[in-house]
Amino acid sequence: MIRAGIVGGTGYTGVELLRILALHPGVEIARVTSRGDAGKRVAEAYPNLRGFVDAVFVEPTLETLSDCSVVFFATPNGTAMRMAPALLERGVRIIDLAADFRLKDPKVWAHWYGEPHACPELLAEAVYGLPEVNREAIRTARLIACPGCYPTSVQLGLLPLLEAGVIRHERLIADVKSGVSGAGRKAEIPILMSETGESLKAYGVKGHRHWPEICQGLERLAGGAVGLTFVPHLIPMIRGIHATLYAVLKGEAPDLQAVYEQRYRDEPFVDVLPAGSHPDTRNVRGMNGCQIAVHRPQEGDTVVVLSVIDNLVKGAAGQAVQNMNLMFGLDERAGLSAIGLYP
Repeated sequence: MIRAGIVGGTGYTGVELLRILALHPGVEIARVTSRGDAGKRVAEAYPNLRGFVDAVFVEPTLETLSDCSVVFFATPNGTAMRMAPALLERGVRIIDLAADFRLKDPKVWAHWYGEPHACPELLAEAVYGLPEVNREAIRTARLIACPGCYPTSVQLGLLPLLEAGVIRHERLIADVKSGVSGAGRKAEIPILMSETGESLKAYGVKGHRHWPEICQGLERLAGGAVGLTFVPHLIPMIRGIHATLYAVLKGEAPDLQAVYEQRYRDEPFVDVLPAGSHPDTRNVRGMNGCQIAVHRPQEGDTVVVLSVIDNLVKGAAGQAVQNMNLMFGLDERAGLSAIGLYP
């Protein structure tokens, strides 16, 4: 039985981890941490977990976490990197859902996150936890950098085109919309439903922290530099990400539907929809899945890819559990069989 610890059990991704792990056949929820709620029962804070999670919140210390098999960090950026070295020394595996280990260059990390990296020596070791790309490396990893929600939807959407070498790398556009839960569980006026309701806005157009992460992943797939314009938007819903991706073909177009179906035919959590489809974010709400449709408008040289995920599941907690399953030699689908909620 895997003894799992969750650092940051009161945020949206932490609670989503609890929801998934509570029904996982191979996991015991051993520790759930919260500085503010230490001593309180988890189910008292989150009644939806009554009867499923008996844990009590504890302080996030090395001593309380050292007897875990794996520790998930569902914390703000900059937290995991301060505890990771000591936990790894004690044989604890780590899955970080924040950005601490996603970028390989510590200078790039410091530029986008506003402080020096606390353990740059671990950046080279950390495995980027996108199973559809790094499955074999994940199996033997002791430190996983779980991808961001925007990067997951964009990379899965463009991956087959880049691997097939059929698009121009320098002209990629990602127009991506996210529900408000992507901003985290905090009281800030711009993300209150009364502020976001009946409205839609772009943000981070000049530069968003997920841009270098997406570029890093796409460059690995392309085998060279890429030119990416990434524009995120906030839309008035709670969960979900819809990525509309644009690329320009290099020459004569292959059968794009076949390219996608072939690439993802053995992937349990990527669903390539029939030609002409338009996926809804509600199709994947609550499930660890990505639905993709590929289009070529007017049979021209532009490819449009539609990629949807639940930002809290395939974009965070579900993908983290998928990584854990691979790390511990379990069925990759264990604990992740939930069907999307409808309506």
